[in-house]
Amino acid sequence: MDTDKHGFHLPEGELTHAIVGAAFEVLNSVGHGLHEKPYENAMIVELGLRGLAFEQQRRFPVSYKGVTIGEFVPDLIVGSSVVVDAKVIERITDLERGQMLNYLRICRLHVGLIINFKKPKLEWERVVL
Repeated sequence: MDTDKHGFHLPEGELTHAIVGAAFEVLNSVGHGLHEKPYENAMIVELGLRGLAFEQQRRFPVSYKGVTIGEFVPDLIVGSSVVVDAKVIERITDLERGQMLNYLRICRLHVGLIINFKKPKLEWERVVL
């Protein structure tokens, strides 16, 4: 029987658990329903207080047939391995899941977290490529 109800044994399980814990603290302190940027900024404060390494707004080239056509700038990359996308939306849908899969491909990472700060109850989903 698998008793790992928190997903610690999944890829980056402990790290994603710590990130979600930070998001709960941010939501409880800041409240719900603001624009996305204050949550992103609060997350970097909270992640720093928890001693987690992160990069904010790192730039990744997007190419087509070997030609750079633009860039992708994720909200946060935590521990050099988890893409974190802060959202303020009605609910997480297949659109956001599909975007995260694209983000992971561009960043060449395997784990992403979509965190929704819209409502009083935190909504989050883990996406694995």
